[in-house]
Amino acid sequence: MSSQRPDTLAAERKTLVDLLADNRAEILGLLDGLSEEQVRRRLVPSLTTLLGLVKHAAFAERVWFHATLTGTPRADLGIPTDVDASFRLDEQDTIASVSEEFREATAASDRIALDHDLDDTGPHPRLGEVSLRWMYVHMIEELARHAGHGDILREQLLGAAETTGAG
Repeated sequence: MSSQRPDTLAAERKTLVDLLADNRAEILGLLDGLSEEQVRRRLVPSLTTLLGLVKHAAFAERVWFHATLTGTPRADLGIPTDVDASFRLDEQDTIASVSEEFREATAASDRIALDHDLDDTGPHPRLGEVSLRWMYVHMIEELARHAGHGDILREQLLGAAETTGAG
């Protein structure tokens, strides 16, 4: 989270943009100071790993801002239709590559959103038309939820490292 005091009286759009930026920083921070092995380690039965969370966050950015807001089909953007696929790691996925993918996705999301008003809508296959305002709020909650998952995984990893003397 930003060390700056938040602007709690900002206009709606600035508030949404700032809160989303804070949660994006939390997502990237999940990988700080960890090894490639640690960020790939599965500590829960699902596909969730720290690196997978960041990869999924890039996917979510693309789903909402790149596909839904612009109406561009996922296939045209190379976005999988299966959410589980967004958590799967390939051999070439590294802290550096996934972090860069996330940064690129968020920068593109910001450029796309800048060209739209909060009341502008895009089509979603399950929900129908959704506004940019709703997309911001949804992404804030999604990234906050996943940052919380990641905090727990980090605690498990770092606690295990402290217990074994590794890390």
